Amino acid sequence: MGCEMAKHDIPYVNLPAQGREQLDDLKKILEQVVLRGSFVGTHDDLAPLEKRLAEYCGTTEAVALNSGTDALFLSMKVAGIGEGDEVITPPNSFVASTATIIQLGAKPVFADVLSDQNVDPEKIARSITPRTKAIMPVHLTGRICQMDEIMEVANKHGLVVIEDAAQAIGSMYKGRLAGSIGHFGCFSAHPLKNLNALGDGGFVTTNDKEAAARMRRLRAHGMADRATIDEWGLVSRMDTLQAAVLNYRLDKLPDIITKRRANAALYQKLLHHDRLYVPPDRNEEFNTFHTFVIQVDRRDELQAHLKNIGIKTAIHYPVPIHLQPAAKALGHKMGDFPMTERQANRILTLPINQYLTKADVETVAGEVLAFVNQ
Repeated sequence: MGCEMAKHDIPYVNLPAQGREQLDDLKKILEQVVLRGSFVGTHDDLAPLEKRLAEYCGTTEAVALNSGTDALFLSMKVAGIGEGDEVITPPNSFVASTATIIQLGAKPVFADVLSDQNVDPEKIARSITPRTKAIMPVHLTGRICQMDEIMEVANKHGLVVIEDAAQAIGSMYKGRLAGSIGHFGCFSAHPLKNLNALGDGGFVTTNDKEAAARMRRLRAHGMADRATIDEWGLVSRMDTLQAAVLNYRLDKLPDIITKRRANAALYQKLLHHDRLYVPPDRNEEFNTFHTFVIQVDRRDELQAHLKNIGIKTAIHYPVPIHLQPAAKALGHKMGDFPMTERQANRILTLPINQYLTKADVETVAGEVLAFVNQ
């Protein structure tokens, strides 16, 4: 298979296509920002976007920040999480979820996942100790975790719930939007996300007005105004340009989600094989498909084969967090989280971007099926 010549040209993501489609509008946005001469996001610059994001996500407040990572960090900080506290989270996420816990001096306590890659509520319940202060479920791939069960556990033990919704803007669970179910919802606007900036960006949603106000101070050095510093903060405000781009792209998000869901539905229709696992949609969920992940044996061989014939894929994520070199001090070993570890060897993310044609999706599915049939 290694000597096959590429016969397709199907990218995993297609940011150049988005750029070409929006270039004239983006030029106007850049011109407006440059001529106004305000580049570092102040409250007045960010307030219009924050109002729209809160409305879109079904909360009363949204706080615009410079990354989804800082959204997690500041949510935990205003929730009072710090030295010696424990936060329960899955080990199959992007590293930011665990790293922010550690940066606050708290301890990440991992709970294994279900077959759909989302955290297992029963494993969360078994992981609670007297030091547990919060639960951080990760809505991986755009599918919301089983939040009723998670909120029941949290309410029983008086725990804060911080939704890592970086991949799930617009997703719903039983009619409730990602970021509106827990105490805080943390979103990324990284260029690869469904709602994407021209660089890093993120935001927090919440119904806690006081927490949002404190977060707005913390994102700007802890300043109440230019002359008054209420507490030691950091620089985490969203740049004005990114805010303007996101305000523009928010109007386009529903169409993006519609197209990605259509691509996913076609994959789900075509990818039926006893050697493939495609997590089914539950009746109570509305998945926005930031990624489309299958689980398959001989994953690395399949990925190499697809690359050779011109189909780009990705793996989210090949090495679980608990097995990373940085996590050595946490004391975990292979076998501690068997579902996560098994999936890490089998998961493959197929292209799902909104610029794929029906023929593209059919081609990818056909090549996958041809491989597993060998």
